[in-house]
Amino acid sequence: MSISCPNFASQILRSHASLIARKNIYAPQDVGIFPSPSHTNLRPTLSNYPFVFPSSCNCNQTFSSTTEDYYRNSALEFDDMDLGKYSKELEVAVKAVQMASLLCQRVQESLLSRSNDHVQSKDDNSPVTVADWSVQATVSWVLTEAFGSKNVSIVAEEDVQALSKADTVGLLEAVVKTVNESLAEAPCFGLSAPSSGLSASEVLEAISRCNSTGGPSGRFWVLDPVDGTLGFVRGDQYAIALALVENGEPVLGVLGCPNYPMEKEWLSYSNGYRRMLSKLASPALGFPGKGCIIYARKGSGKAWMQPLHQKDKKFIWPNSAREIRVSTIDNPALATFCEPVEKANSSHSFTAGVAHSVGLRNQPLRVYSMVKYAAIARGDAEVFMKFARAGYKEKIWDHAAGVVIIQEAGGVVTDAGGHPLCFSRGMYLENLDRGIIACSGASLHEKILGAVDASWNSSSL
Repeated sequence: MSISCPNFASQILRSHASLIARKNIYAPQDVGIFPSPSHTNLRPTLSNYPFVFPSSCNCNQTFSSTTEDYYRNSALEFDDMDLGKYSKELEVAVKAVQMASLLCQRVQESLLSRSNDHVQSKDDNSPVTVADWSVQATVSWVLTEAFGSKNVSIVAEEDVQALSKADTVGLLEAVVKTVNESLAEAPCFGLSAPSSGLSASEVLEAISRCNSTGGPSGRFWVLDPVDGTLGFVRGDQYAIALALVENGEPVLGVLGCPNYPMEKEWLSYSNGYRRMLSKLASPALGFPGKGCIIYARKGSGKAWMQPLHQKDKKFIWPNSAREIRVSTIDNPALATFCEPVEKANSSHSFTAGVAHSVGLRNQPLRVYSMVKYAAIARGDAEVFMKFARAGYKEKIWDHAAGVVIIQEAGGVVTDAGGHPLCFSRGMYLENLDRGIIACSGASLHEKILGAVDASWNSSSL
């Protein structure tokens, strides 16, 4: 069937909604339309599933009983989360990241649909967009409104000075407009909205509140407004990352992944293809190929994933959340490993050598941003390795949220010496031993640590 037919896309999703309603059961809004294959078949073909898109359109076709059985059996019962300590902080953080994700979706669609005048270049030559500053202002405003300005300290990536220059007036206007559009949606999430639109000075003030430098004591939030801005500008993967650090240790982590689908089967399609199907599907029914929000609280032993919220709908916490766990694969020959796309701050050659020596045979999954942490936490991959080139310093906002999530999902994250990552020494991961290794389990982790030790002296890093 041609994908130009919106009726069939809507029919797929409508069938799912109808079955859920008839069974009167609680299920995620974005349950995938395909049954899950084995982990080793991460990128399946459509022919593996009970229904496919035929070569010609027949909008009157019906679904097989196999498909209906899948829907009945795949609905997930939701067990209320034991949030315990930090319950309000986690709820507000998830809602703020949901709002930020919707904001980023709108900006990215604008970037992809026309030539854009609001892409700047930072000192390190990575792209900065309207989304970076808009997310920072939005999250800052939401956290301050919820907990009070005296109780909120934020370490964030963007510097307000770059947005305050005389030659960035047009960019600032675009940021103010985007922030106000986002904050107007706050009531949908059960949050307060400004009594009137924020002015340019108020937006700049919200961004400038993110001026904490972190440290070993007290409480502060860590925000990366758009992690993976190269992926963002290119229509690829990116993440909004928010963590709460207390006395030098991350205690909450939230990752918004607007282009990372709830069901891993949708990873077999390009981002552009998923965007096309999303536009064809009925807005009232949602689309299972859309993004997700992943989060965890330290000490809970659980990590959760919920679908990206649909605009104009009421957000009801916890928004069809379901528990996620790391993969159980511990055989290196079957494992998949992630590494950064950019070669500027990571040695692909050393990573490839370690992977070969430990027996990792699958092609690496090169993904922009902290989506790599999300992939391991929910079992789509087993290993993430990053070995920075000489002189590069890892920032805490690139790792804090992901570390909490993987650990609570059952995985392990350390530096390449096996030491916990240190978030208590300011904005950088100081005293980092060679690199960062995240794994789905201790067995793989130990093997990789050993391979790094054996190879390091002969490397050029």
